[in-house]
Amino acid sequence: MPYPHLTLQREAPTPEKRPRRGFPGPPPADPAAHGRALRARLAEAVTQVETDLGGFDDRLLFKFEVQKGFDPDDLQKVSNEIEIVSQEGEQVVVAFVSAGALRSFEARLSTLARGEKPVYVNVLYALNSLNGWLPEDRTGWALTRDGFPEGDSFALDVELWPIEDNNDERELLINSFNDWLTENEIRRLDSVRQPGIIVYRVRCNREQAENLLRHRDVRTVDLPPSYRLSIQILQTNIQELTPPPSPPEDSPRVAVLDSGIVSNHPLLGPAVGAERSFIDAHGPSDTHGHGTNVAGIAVYGDVAAAITNDAFTPNFWVCSGRVLDGNGETDAGFIENQIIDAVRYFHDEYDCRVYNVSIGDLNKPYLGGHIRSFSQILDLLARELDVLFVVSTGNVSIDEMDALSWKQQYPAYLTRDQWAIIEPAPALNVLTVGSLARYDQNVRMLRWPDDPGELPIARHGQPSPFTRRGPSVGGAIKPDLVAYGGNWAFNTRGNNVSAQHLGVVTTNRTFTEDGLFKQACGTSFATPYITYLAGKVLCENPTASQNLLRALLIAHARVPEGSEGLFPEKEAIRSILGYGAVDAAALCRSRDNHVTMIVEGTLEDKRHHFYEVPIPEDFLSQGKRDRELTVALAYAAPVRSTRVAYKATRVEFRVVAAPDLDHVATMFNRATSAEDYQSIPEIGNASLGPTMRSKGTVQGDTWTFKQFNTRSKLVTNRLFIVVTRNDFGWGSNVTATHEQYALAVSLSDRANQNARLYAQVQARLQTRVRVRQ
Repeated sequence: MPYPHLTLQREAPTPEKRPRRGFPGPPPADPAAHGRALRARLAEAVTQVETDLGGFDDRLLFKFEVQKGFDPDDLQKVSNEIEIVSQEGEQVVVAFVSAGALRSFEARLSTLARGEKPVYVNVLYALNSLNGWLPEDRTGWALTRDGFPEGDSFALDVELWPIEDNNDERELLINSFNDWLTENEIRRLDSVRQPGIIVYRVRCNREQAENLLRHRDVRTVDLPPSYRLSIQILQTNIQELTPPPSPPEDSPRVAVLDSGIVSNHPLLGPAVGAERSFIDAHGPSDTHGHGTNVAGIAVYGDVAAAITNDAFTPNFWVCSGRVLDGNGETDAGFIENQIIDAVRYFHDEYDCRVYNVSIGDLNKPYLGGHIRSFSQILDLLARELDVLFVVSTGNVSIDEMDALSWKQQYPAYLTRDQWAIIEPAPALNVLTVGSLARYDQNVRMLRWPDDPGELPIARHGQPSPFTRRGPSVGGAIKPDLVAYGGNWAFNTRGNNVSAQHLGVVTTNRTFTEDGLFKQACGTSFATPYITYLAGKVLCENPTASQNLLRALLIAHARVPEGSEGLFPEKEAIRSILGYGAVDAAALCRSRDNHVTMIVEGTLEDKRHHFYEVPIPEDFLSQGKRDRELTVALAYAAPVRSTRVAYKATRVEFRVVAAPDLDHVATMFNRATSAEDYQSIPEIGNASLGPTMRSKGTVQGDTWTFKQFNTRSKLVTNRLFIVVTRNDFGWGSNVTATHEQYALAVSLSDRANQNARLYAQVQARLQTRVRVRQ
């Protein structure tokens, strides 16, 4: 019998977590030689950057190679006239505010070169090398790969160094760059201007492009996005379906931002709550097909099962925002602007809480470094509006390799750079979704089972051969989740690869000519299944924050059985499958043998929150079988693309066993350094551990227990979850005093159908409430 999830109560106290110690900066073997080398590199770098063009002021940009773990703000101890522009991996980009500041820095290096110790010498020890920010640093990934396009003129995307804290300076920079473009006869097509993001799309020739690569205010120059949508589709004829009803008027609303929807489709029409186009000269109706394909899964989830059971009953309304044209691409403008307009419109007018974004920029794989504008826009909107974005990892083209390699080299190629997630999949405050193979037999294999002429590349429950892998910035787990998105097969005689008969079933745009349904392959169609699940959670809990939606989905995700053991390294598995596929059975409501506890809270910096998890008697009962504890945490961090950390807020959790709350509070209160905190022992058998899981803004872990005895920690002690916030110092002006977070805790004993976990946990929680009152 299903039950509503239970609420977990927080325990007192909330002691302060003391700041960690600063970066030590180990000294080089020969400090004087180190100083001389840095001084020589500085002289070369000055010569390099003096060839830069333009700039809204006279500052010179330099790239410092620093030791891992170095806090770039420490550079300002050397001089407050050193401005931190950005941090790219282990490189810190700085600007010297004046010529005097540059001379002062050079004098410190000279002091070190003479064998003396200038003030804050540890900062100089932490510098491995320095250079100017050169044209090759400004050249984006796609431009590096493909070079400049052919033709007399071509489009480029130009990202400027953001100025996040000073509106007046930002306007000076923008006006200066606009004037420079005019003077150099470079045509401005469109721009995105946000506090942390300034991007232009321009049209220029080769000479003008090379000048852009030397402009002081330019961060990167790259080719425009490639939002191509490759779909292999099989028509399926379905007849005599019961017409679906419309959802109740007060049902939640979920938005699909795509190529539009054919709203007169007999299965989609009753669920369409609103539709609007956000691109010029295009109406809201789908002229491509991708949006209609995505919408069918977003509304009905497993469309194949709905056909089999004649069960087309929408749970919520779908709103369609058209942001792609008839070719499944963007027009001359930035899709970021269209996404912003669409999200704000559907949020303000229809209170849309969940947004499906099955779009990816093939020209922007994430290979480290700073997060690009599309991802950052989603992260900012998710935090500001408390909305959930569900985003696809993107697909790898079938032309990436020859046909035989797809079969012979699976799954090893899934870890290669060519399979890296693409924009906007690296965003942290969203759920990024990869693809699994559902079917591994097509029509030919079923018809001729003894003929090896057709061989599946992936087996059921394994990663699709085209799905892309993480991680994201800072090693954050991406994708977060996976769902069925299709498979490919290798034809041994024709030496080709095909997706025919191996996709997922969904609604068809051209339903009047080709039937109601199609099959489609791609991460685009795995993504809306997670959107569908998020919508169902909202139906059960309409006030749930996007943090709680993410935490609940992660708390009910597991690596599919078909993928277990596919890679020996835990990191490889998580970079392709994330936290796994969602078990929908207990997602929205608890059951007798699977209980979920939820909580939403706010936390101050340098503080802990304590939660005691009641362990029911039936969970600890005798017998050898798998029982699971899962904990998931989610928060929406403020972000900046100029810092390697990207997110200013750090919230994470630990799961510990202790005799009582006082022991736990003392243990965490004494952890005054990062090393002390990391050394706090968790209970054993975690599937990930705190180091791997804590890098993202949604974090989960599972503990599996096979049997208990009188010495087991859960028998002799009580179980506590401790949530800790410890922000980066540079983010104090963008974080909130009380940052919001959500926690979902799941206890399951699937093998014991008679377990009374829900009733026992509920009784324990009710007793606590009465005692407090």
